[in-house]
Parts: sequence; structure tokens; C-alpha cells
Amino acid sequence: MKWIALSTAIVSEVSASLALRAAVDHPGWYVLVVAGYTAAFILLSAVLRLGMPIGVAYGIWAASGVALTALAAAALFGDPLTWLMALGFAAIIGGVLLIELGSHPAQATR
Repeated sequence: MKWIALSTAIVSEVSASLALRAAVDHPGWYVLVVAGYTAAFILLSAVLRLGMPIGVAYGIWAASGVALTALAAAALFGDPLTWLMALGFAAIIGGVLLIELGSHPAQATR
């Protein structure tokens, strides 16, 4: 359940960020901005209540949000997408994996 809540929080945050970009030209998108960020934070707090460590939850949420927002902005708004950015995505994925893997031994010693 916590992974579903975290995934939904990520989608909500990415949607809100993309809506924020769209609201620059069309202010009606601000409704989705507020709704998306509100949902993202409510869902992130639910993930924490379900027992996921904050470092893992926030790391995955933030890193996934950055990567997915950049990819979607390139597709939707024509924002640049370079090989250097792809290297950054790989670093983000590696960092999230290290945080996730590192949390398991810490939980086992509790």
C-alpha cells in the first residue's frame, strides 16, 4: 500500500509541476497546481504513516519527480533534453537505489 501511495504522490507532484508551467500562459491551470501539490503532500504523509522511512520516501519522491518532470516537460513543452541530463537521470536512479538498499540493513539492526 505504501508504494501505491508513494507512486500516486509522485504522479500528483509531477502533474502539479507541469500544470505550473502551463499556468504561465493559461492561469486556469493554477487549480491543478494547488490540487496536485496538496494531494502530493497528503499522500507523502500517508506513506510515512505506513512506515516508510523519511529518507527513502522523500528521496524516491523528489528524485522521481525531477526526472519525470524533465522528461514530460521535454515532451509537452519542448524543453531541452540533453545527454548530460540523461547522465543526471542515471545518477538520480543510482542515488535512489543506494538510499533504498542502504535503508534495509539499518532497519534490520533496529
